[in-house]
Amino acid sequence: MVPRYARPAMSAIWEPEARYRIWFEIEAHAAVKMGELGVVPESAGKALWDWWAKNPAIDVAAIDAIEAVTKHDVIAFLDWVAQQVGPEARFMHQGMTSSDVLDTTLNVQLTRAADILLEDLDALLAAIKRRAEEHKYTPTIGRSHGIHAEPVTFGLKMAQAYAEFSRARARLVAARAEVATCAISGAVGTFANVDPSVEAYVAGQLGLEVEPVSTQVIPRDRHAMYFATLGVIASSIERLAIEVRHLQRTEVLEAEEYFSPGQKGSSAMPHKRNPVLTENLTGQARMIRSYALPAMENVALWHERDISHSSVERFIGPDATITLDFALARLTGVIDKLLVYPERMQKNLDRMGGLVHSQRVLLALTQAGLSRDESYRLVQRNAMKVWESDGQLSLVALLKADPDVSAALTDAQLEEKFNLDYHFKEVDRIFDRVFG
Repeated sequence: MVPRYARPAMSAIWEPEARYRIWFEIEAHAAVKMGELGVVPESAGKALWDWWAKNPAIDVAAIDAIEAVTKHDVIAFLDWVAQQVGPEARFMHQGMTSSDVLDTTLNVQLTRAADILLEDLDALLAAIKRRAEEHKYTPTIGRSHGIHAEPVTFGLKMAQAYAEFSRARARLVAARAEVATCAISGAVGTFANVDPSVEAYVAGQLGLEVEPVSTQVIPRDRHAMYFATLGVIASSIERLAIEVRHLQRTEVLEAEEYFSPGQKGSSAMPHKRNPVLTENLTGQARMIRSYALPAMENVALWHERDISHSSVERFIGPDATITLDFALARLTGVIDKLLVYPERMQKNLDRMGGLVHSQRVLLALTQAGLSRDESYRLVQRNAMKVWESDGQLSLVALLKADPDVSAALTDAQLEEKFNLDYHFKEVDRIFDRVFG
């Protein structure tokens, strides 16, 4: 985790003390249920929660010192708690394995992280929707292969992003549900030494579902789904970031990141206003995606368990969620403050002498009785002249002067095909699809 790209609420989920607190809750809840079942004295769970009610600080350094000797993190924690609670603590962890604690804790952390990420997505969606409505009918040029294609609106660009991140949110809700399971099933997952009702009780207390069959670990296909979802969300972040980066290019300059008073763009060139935030988002997206592959490789564990997944998850759990949290917040800020230049959009639309209307002329010629191939040839031979003039010539003027074209279409009919508003007649329908 890089502090530069971390926000407090998400980082707190992954702090050692937070992890140990979840460990304690799991052990204490299990002890309470075991007490009800008569497996351990009811006083055991009470002693644990009485100590906890005093709101004790978790001494991470002390636990680490014990682990340095035991070489086992869960045992070190149990030993430390026993030192604090006293004799009743010996009834903790009855019939349980380390994986019961570690896997359930990881899933609690991932669900809490998902809740923050869902809030992030809601904030981003709100910002995108506001800008979409603001620029619903702001004309701009649509591009394919980076080349002028046909007119769109900037609002439609934002609507597309809104729809994409709406899908991202739905996927994250599903991924959260996928990973929100609890396993308290003991060695190799057979419940030989711990009653299944203990698992159900702990799951209910932590807001999780029971894992139907856990071997000794919760199956890692669940986690693979979770981290793959984070990777897809990161790809959507990059898609929108790259759109902004392109629009900010000097030759385009239809939109740009907000440039604050006193901000510097370059150490050498005082005139520079660089898209540093969206470039940063592109880099962060690469990192978030990279965590999906090891999560998938963690699925294949030996028999009922091994710990090859453990070191991986110590990296990817915090890093992927913390980085995505930061990236979503940063993108929200970019969209919220994005500087949009409708005049420049119109200038770029007009730059190529009306070439963006070529398809309408093509279709009109076919409807006038010419073959599609002949219609294409007539429009293209005039369009290429405009292209080679770098937009200095006018397509509609050349078409009017072309005897083969004018034989099929009147000047008035041709001029009608260059009406910009024609391209926006279905904008309302598209917005209704996206925003309801």
